[in-house]
Amino acid sequence: MTTAKILIIDDNPDIAQALKVLFTINGMATEQALTPELGLQKLADGEVDLVIQDMNFSADTTSGQEGIALFHRIRDMHPDLPIILITAWTALETAIELVKAGAADYLGKPWDDDKLMVTVRNLLKLGALQRAQNEQRGHVQAKKRQLESEFNLCGLKYQSQSMYDLLRITTQIAHAEVSVLITGPNGAGKEKIAEIVQANSSCSQGPFIKVNVGALPKDLVEAELFGAEAGAYTGISKRRTGRFELADGGTLFLDEIGNLSLDGQAKLLRVLETGEFERIGGSDTIRVKVRIISATNTDLKAAIAAGSFREDLYYRLNVIELALPPLNQRRADILPLARHFLGDKLQLATCAEQILSQYDWPGNIRQLKNVMQRASLLCQDNLVKVADLGLPVEVVKAAVTSGDCETQQPEPSAEDISQAIEEAGGVIADAARSLGISRSALYRRMKKFELDN
Repeated sequence: MTTAKILIIDDNPDIAQALKVLFTINGMATEQALTPELGLQKLADGEVDLVIQDMNFSADTTSGQEGIALFHRIRDMHPDLPIILITAWTALETAIELVKAGAADYLGKPWDDDKLMVTVRNLLKLGALQRAQNEQRGHVQAKKRQLESEFNLCGLKYQSQSMYDLLRITTQIAHAEVSVLITGPNGAGKEKIAEIVQANSSCSQGPFIKVNVGALPKDLVEAELFGAEAGAYTGISKRRTGRFELADGGTLFLDEIGNLSLDGQAKLLRVLETGEFERIGGSDTIRVKVRIISATNTDLKAAIAAGSFREDLYYRLNVIELALPPLNQRRADILPLARHFLGDKLQLATCAEQILSQYDWPGNIRQLKNVMQRASLLCQDNLVKVADLGLPVEVVKAAVTSGDCETQQPEPSAEDISQAIEEAGGVIADAARSLGISRSALYRRMKKFELDN
């Protein structure tokens, strides 16, 4: 494991040495700088995992302006680098301003070694996790951009590696004139995958006809697919053109193919084998060239074993299978999709984002879309909060119990916050803990009450 490196920028060599001893005992490497300029130089020269910086460097100076300037210069160089501010002259207004600007914490001298080490370890652990996530995210983003530049993804919003892998295969096989079977649970987005196959196929300029087989009465499925002559059955007074004819030269998407009757399956198999069929009640043979994309949430192998689905048809439809995972197995896609459904004018509150990410989404993308539509109608001030989502109460309670979401706790007043920060000696993490809320929630409360003014 790589040893963490901490840069200490403090004009007092005794302070710097004391911190160095503390970190060395705890297995951490340190660099020391007695001036802001030297500290910035050390940052430019090598990798640093965390900075602890003083707020005053000139003799008889207590305003903190030197530290503020140094903080912003470091932040400009390294936007994500954790910075702990430390000074004997702690000003609440300055602390609030800088933590809002991204400082990790603000400690007064003398500090508590144990509390400082807890903060440092947490920040280093979080920093390592963020770097790994950023690296992975950057890798995925680069691959996504390349895929989007080469293929038409039909506006699909995603972030997860599993969806990238599926899309890579989808676009790879789209040009081949073979049947494709898309499997996955209801509401997971099978129709969108079918659209992507068609948009990147050799027949992309031809018709794209969609049929939800599961939504049709069984006695009308064959007429819908293959057409019917006038008088072929009660109520039909003129010829009905089937979907196969309409899709000639293009693509036919058969959703919920597992619900097709055995008679319909036999006729479909013939079309796949010969490209020929007759309308119901007719004798003329019609020949078409149609690519078939089918989709199902049914276990077709189990249906074959039960005798309700033809095995030979299954293998005709399943030349290529695209297995679409449920939304709860690709959680990185939840927030991009939620923001897409909300549009550009609405934003998600932090706690709402967390609950959306944690929820299992049994209804998949279709359910997420409905939830976001509801929230967009109920939210106020263009901010979607937890109450606007209408998710089960137990989901909200679980998020509150986790300690990262304070939706059901009474909001502390401005006086409560000021007193807590004062009693914590300016240590924001301790103040938040005493108030029973997270540090990020405390920052939001400070901003709300304008405590920095």
